[in-house]
Amino acid sequence: MSKSTFSLRSFFQPVDLTRGKCWRTLLVFAFPIIVSYLLQQVYTISDAAIVGQTLTAGEVAGVNDTASLAMIFLQFAFGASAGFCTVTSCFVGARDSAGVRRSMATQIVLSAALTVVLTALALGLLKPMLAWINLVPASGEVYRAAYTYCAILFGGIGAQLFYNFICSFLRSMGDSATPLAFLFFSTVLNVGLDLLFILSFHWGVAGAAVATVAAQLISTLGCFVYAFVKYPELRLHREDWHITKHDLLRHLIQGVPLGLQFSVLAVGIIVMQSVIVQFDTLGGEMVSNAAQNGFGAANKLNNLLMTPLNGLGAAMTSFTAQNLGAGNHVRIKKGTAQALLVVWIMCLISIAAGLLLSRGGVYLYLFLSPDKVTAETLRYGNTYLYIDLSLYLFLGFIFVVRNCVQGIGRPQYVLGAGAAELIARVSVCLLLPPLLAGGTVSAAAPRAAVYALCFADPFAWIAADAVLLVPFLRNIMRMDYSYLRGGM
Repeated sequence: MSKSTFSLRSFFQPVDLTRGKCWRTLLVFAFPIIVSYLLQQVYTISDAAIVGQTLTAGEVAGVNDTASLAMIFLQFAFGASAGFCTVTSCFVGARDSAGVRRSMATQIVLSAALTVVLTALALGLLKPMLAWINLVPASGEVYRAAYTYCAILFGGIGAQLFYNFICSFLRSMGDSATPLAFLFFSTVLNVGLDLLFILSFHWGVAGAAVATVAAQLISTLGCFVYAFVKYPELRLHREDWHITKHDLLRHLIQGVPLGLQFSVLAVGIIVMQSVIVQFDTLGGEMVSNAAQNGFGAANKLNNLLMTPLNGLGAAMTSFTAQNLGAGNHVRIKKGTAQALLVVWIMCLISIAAGLLLSRGGVYLYLFLSPDKVTAETLRYGNTYLYIDLSLYLFLGFIFVVRNCVQGIGRPQYVLGAGAAELIARVSVCLLLPPLLAGGTVSAAAPRAAVYALCFADPFAWIAADAVLLVPFLRNIMRMDYSYLRGGM
């Protein structure tokens, strides 16, 4: 009994990322993050599964269509929080407790400001953004579902932003277990609220969105309270609020490029979504939901398969930043090389799992009721899935190296990789499908046009890898940190 208690306590203790064997330290630290991200997918999947099994095909299509729109703002919040905490990790590595508290105070101020700006922008741009993906009031049920779902999610951006902030902050200190515990609580709560609001209250699409926001808000408040109780050294003093221009700029330089990188990724996915909708239209009218639901289900499975890769990548930001603060450049090089080997093994496992779940369209029945699964839905979903899976190794490189580059204070390359990814994805989406469809993409387009669209992801990954290779070889592998002379 005492041994189990000790193990549980050890699990919730911060990990010192500047010591121990790199691969072992990384896996210990990354494991709760990976499980957290998997729970986050369960969080998302629970909405999709309950919506897919209980609502109409049009409402399901509307929810699927909004995923890329929500990503623009929610992913900016996620990226910015992760970038801000690069500064925190450097203070942790340098054993500077006052710096850690000042970093927390700075991030609270910045997060509050971002909440106001992002909420106003998201709600103000909602209708134009729906038009970007070819959803207009004339689309009827699909449009109403998409508008309702997005409007509620955007109204709750603050809950998502502050949740990302406190989780990223704790991970920057080496504590990846506490965010996992609260995400588990939030996931269970979200499923319960989904069932209550959709099945009992009959709130439909609005119920799924309200459940998501409410669960995030409750979890955020609980995580903040727990963090201040568990870590007395984080309790802010009056002097910690004496935030200087240098403090703000230092965090913004790290956070904004990473936030923009994630938002840029979402813009590319929106362009892709706009083409997907065209495969369900003919003569300007929506004649099917097969492409939207097929791509939507495959994309959810894809996100689930990417989760372990993403979790390991997130761990690399704290790992490299802490070791940068400690001045241990050799450990950064060694840890990055070992992480690449680990992530490529994860890629092979994800590929095998994806192929297994695609047999007979198993994953489609998770996200859609049987009456919505057709031969066309299966064709669209599997085509997208197979092409992505075939080039997953390029994706694994992005997850590890992008976060390492962020951790060593080279955010311009992270943003550059995002720009390259955007250009590649948009170019493929806007040029290849119309070319192979004879000028206009529609439900009558040949299969070659669908294949062309599906290659947008791999082309984007390869373009991002090309940019990230520069700091990977120049700074990480050759251990050139001369750019730090002016400070990070």
